[in-house]
Amino acid sequence: MSRPPLPPFTLDTAIQKARMAEDAWNSRDPARVALAYTEDSRWRNRAEFLQGRGAIEEFLKRKWSRELDYRLIKEIWGFRENRIAVRFAYEWHDDSGNWFRSYGNENWEFDEQGLMRTRHASINDAPIAAADRRYHWPLGRRPDDHPSLSDLGF
Repeated sequence: MSRPPLPPFTLDTAIQKARMAEDAWNSRDPARVALAYTEDSRWRNRAEFLQGRGAIEEFLKRKWSRELDYRLIKEIWGFRENRIAVRFAYEWHDDSGNWFRSYGNENWEFDEQGLMRTRHASINDAPIAAADRRYHWPLGRRPDDHPSLSDLGF
């Protein structure tokens, strides 16, 4: 299976890859998201270490059962050859209605077929008031005219 764009990345294809990842994560569909990773993909997500698509899919099911009304923006930070670094922020609330904005950085490494084989994510959660939310689009893909992280000052 191939997942274009393929490495080596250019600025345009790295930006495209990051937006494709953002779109998939905003679908909140664990099976769809997991298909972007190699069968034996290795992850570090906060303090959790995962390996394989099945583990990734189960992790995402748990994540989106806790992080409700999840909306994410990713932005390219850097790239070279088969690696991309992104920064991101997402907003969500828990089952008690407490809102958070989670900020993070990811380092991605891809195989020659464009599948991600390694993902390292560092994430920090900041409680926010509902009035301080900045992501108000309908659940799903972020509209093309919505401000980026840099536009929002994040």
